[in-house]
Amino acid sequence: MSKCSMHLNFEQKHNNTEQLGEHDTMALEQLRKTWEKSLDPLLEKYDWISPSTITWIALPIGLLAAILSWFAPAGEEGGWWFLGSAALIGIAMIFDGLDGPIARKKGLVSRWGDYLDHTFDRVLDAVWLIGISASVYVDSLALGFASAFFTLLGSYMGTQAQAVSGTRNYGGFSRADRTVLIILMLTIMGIVTLADYPFNDKFMAPFDSIKMNPLSVALFVSLFGGLWTFFLRFFQAQKVIQAMDADHPLPQRNVKIEEE
Repeated sequence: MSKCSMHLNFEQKHNNTEQLGEHDTMALEQLRKTWEKSLDPLLEKYDWISPSTITWIALPIGLLAAILSWFAPAGEEGGWWFLGSAALIGIAMIFDGLDGPIARKKGLVSRWGDYLDHTFDRVLDAVWLIGISASVYVDSLALGFASAFFTLLGSYMGTQAQAVSGTRNYGGFSRADRTVLIILMLTIMGIVTLADYPFNDKFMAPFDSIKMNPLSVALFVSLFGGLWTFFLRFFQAQKVIQAMDADHPLPQRNVKIEEE
């Protein structure tokens, strides 16, 4: 493919994929700019910190949050563990929101940094759900792994759309939505556990072995939210990518181009 054709193809990818989750992307972009502007004083003061260091700090904090959820004991003591887990997830998300602004501020944006950040995001997305599912108040690793699977499936569709078309699709039940839900449900669970509120109700069949409480609700919402996100992003990407193929098809090997 010639440089001119590659340039035109890139231009077309950029123009077409602006439609992919356009409203979500615009809102997130505005939110990102506001967040980064508020961080300017902090970034100026601690300009010696590298973006990758921030990314690595977020990982063990997030893993510790999952461990607290997993091994939280029943009763009042467990309530404090759930509140601690919610707090640690919040701290991990703050660090997760710092590495990008620091990289842009210092001119250190890199492909590896982006790849590392996305990898750790997916790891934490999964372990938070699995940790909650293993808690004494849910006790269903099958539900946890199912929730993690569909969550990762939805995230995959966003990153794959980015790999193919050049623009990330943020439509559906996003990571931010899911994380806020998890923090909220862990906080509620911690409070009601401290208040010694009994959880005797269960879901209807075929989930009648699982107790109905804030933790199990977070898992089911994440499961069906991930499934919905998968189909939503798939069909959104289908329209855009097929339009790109129609306007600028990829060069085909072993196909001779007829000279005009």
